[in-house]
Amino acid sequence: PPRILTLEEPVLHMDHCIAFAVHGNPAPTLHWLHNGQVLRETEIIRMEFYQQGEVSEGCLLFNKPTHYNNGNYTIVATNQLGSANQTIKGHFLEKPFPVVSGLFSFRMQYTPKFLCVDSKAFSFQVSIAVGLAAFACVLLVVLFIMINKYGRRSKFGMKG
Repeated sequence: PPRILTLEEPVLHMDHCIAFAVHGNPAPTLHWLHNGQVLRETEIIRMEFYQQGEVSEGCLLFNKPTHYNNGNYTIVATNQLGSANQTIKGHFLEKPFPVVSGLFSFRMQYTPKFLCVDSKAFSFQVSIAVGLAAFACVLLVVLFIMINKYGRRSKFGMKG
């Protein structure tokens, strides 16, 4: 029956690789499970191995994996005499935004930092913004009046 000789945690070479070695005679068929579900090969995830006598060695390769690829990976080797499996945890990236709950009545995936301030700090920030906007408006009105009053004089004192 097949026997799994090695199963290593993912390492980054050209792609991320979960290396394995399986012994069996007759040569076992290999397939993978991800969190208990059959793993289908895609452009991002593929298995490459070679047979050398009774030993199959290879890698489960990941091309730029994300946090969706985190989880338990199980190799299953099967031949006419039996089957063997072994599981390893694959961790590639952290989730980009942690789950925040309890801030509102519904559950949010991500709460920006500026939403987490208390009401006093928020009202202070709003009053600063309103004050700056009012100052800018008053400054523009004063500049407009000065340009209209002093800007119409001719340079040489001649009346048009």
